Amino acid sequence: MPDRPRVWVSQPLFADIVGRLDEYFDVVSTTTVSQHAPEAVAAALREADGALVTLNDAVGAAQIAGASRLRAVANVGVGYNNLDLAALSAAGILASNTPDVLTETTADFGFALMMATARRITEAERWLRDGHWRQWSFESLLGSDIHGATLGILGMGRIGRGIARRAGGFGMRVLYHNRSRLPDEVEREHGARYVGFEALFEQADHLILVLPYAPENYHLVDARALARLRPHATLTNIARGGLIDEDALADALAGGRLAAAGLDVFEGEPAVNPRLLALPNVVLTPHIASGSLATRRAMVALAVANLIAALDRGPDAGRPPSPLNADAVARARKPGA
Repeated sequence: MPDRPRVWVSQPLFADIVGRLDEYFDVVSTTTVSQHAPEAVAAALREADGALVTLNDAVGAAQIAGASRLRAVANVGVGYNNLDLAALSAAGILASNTPDVLTETTADFGFALMMATARRITEAERWLRDGHWRQWSFESLLGSDIHGATLGILGMGRIGRGIARRAGGFGMRVLYHNRSRLPDEVEREHGARYVGFEALFEQADHLILVLPYAPENYHLVDARALARLRPHATLTNIARGGLIDEDALADALAGGRLAAAGLDVFEGEPAVNPRLLALPNVVLTPHIASGSLATRRAMVALAVANLIAALDRGPDAGRPPSPLNADAVARARKPGA
């Protein structure tokens, strides 16, 4: 009887869901949350036919160089900047992600983080906990309104559109900028108007980043872009940390050129820029925008389904639900390609 394929699960996930892999594969699982060194990832992949990984785990050319058996990498997340898609495609390795299942939960969180930032909620809680509240004051901890304000959305994909829908309930004017403009009917459905990048920054009372990370977007929000925001504006980031020049952001916040920021993602996470930690007008959360129990379980379930199908097992054999590079892999695997 031939050996069963082997898969590596890089982080502890929901055991009852990951356990579905046992029906088809020999599973090697990491039992504690780990920041794997690149060479450790390479060693784990060397004997694997498939892998289930998270954003903690970078998989690139160096990690797959000796992985002659590797056929599929299933990423537990919609963002996949931890994967070198070009290297995986060239090697004929199918990559997948987990879109859709986290859209509404992430949009909920993005809107909540924006509101907490605008209304200075965490700053007020720290002030209260530190014993500063001696009496009620009419002018204490005044924030800015969400209702009736102008919301700028940078990145109008699934999550951006979810945030726009929520903004409608608050009577917000919604502006967006995207790599390409949405069809007229989609704009009407979401009550959103397309503007240029610079105009988005200049007109937004509250700006939220929801665009994917790519090398060309590194520090897209730099000192020049931040200078276009008005002093009363807020900036919320639930996308990826590398989109913002964090030192330029700290300068703007400390200098009164920006009212506040809400950040769920950071360039060097889990490390956080110490200048941001020291500022009172920043709401900081540890990359939890998709972190509801139901959604995180759905993400793992979709990643497991992708891996099973990508390794030609189960009822959807050969048809993973959400592949990232199926066409490129098909070309790479074609004889003589």
